Amino acid sequence: MRKLLLALMLALVFPAAAKAHFQMLYTPEIALSEGGEMVVKLVFTHPFEAGHTMDMGPVQEFYVLQQRGSEGEPKKTDLKPFLKEITWKSLTNSGKAYEAVLPKTVVRSMGDYVFVVVPSPYLEKEEDAYIQQITKLVVNVGGVPGNWSAPVGLPAEIVPFDKPYANWEGGVFRGRVLSEGKPVENAELEIEYLNHMPDMKANAFAEKAAATAPHDSMVTMGALANAQGEFAIGLAKAGWWGVCALGAGPQKEFQGKELSQDAVIWVKAVEMK
Repeated sequence: MRKLLLALMLALVFPAAAKAHFQMLYTPEIALSEGGEMVVKLVFTHPFEAGHTMDMGPVQEFYVLQQRGSEGEPKKTDLKPFLKEITWKSLTNSGKAYEAVLPKTVVRSMGDYVFVVVPSPYLEKEEDAYIQQITKLVVNVGGVPGNWSAPVGLPAEIVPFDKPYANWEGGVFRGRVLSEGKPVENAELEIEYLNHMPDMKANAFAEKAAATAPHDSMVTMGALANAQGEFAIGLAKAGWWGVCALGAGPQKEFQGKELSQDAVIWVKAVEMK
């Protein structure tokens, strides 16, 4: 876990550095009526403010687990062959990111699709430490549930207690933080709202924000899990919410420097009309 004292010093000296990093694994819709071609963007950025976008290194793993119903092992499909480097534009800079155009043969049948990306550790030079955010995104086709609540077996992982693709605005999302399959006691969480809509064609964030934070603490919200690694957060506004468990993974060092091996999951809430 990143050192508290260093983080406080950076917040005073480098305000932008204190904002939360989030590995995005983004596609516009995750509750689909039918399968088909899907475009996914992998971007390492600051979602609430559409702030500084970091250059991603090579992706270590990118795959999807598909299951319909509760029986049988999920089917695993390697998605790295579909990755292509792109440049993603934030409101302050541009950074190296990835795009995957997945053919309809990948997301075809009804059920759940759990997408996983394991990026290379990123060196945050201002902290002189590495960050690796192992990220999950759950997509459903046809309303038939599958393996949305099953642990994948990642070094660091957030396992949902509520379907990440079936949430109303104003609802609650619950989950558990795991490290190598074991609950992380009092896990430290960061939560951010995706405040600037991604433009899939332009590979950029929209300039217009959906919400205004009345205080800097509302940009990146913090929470703690309980002794069993369980947490609950409110979904105050329709749209995308990123939940990150800091330093949840077992690996604490990379190339002689401190490593924060984080777990990230993305949740979408919709407006009730």
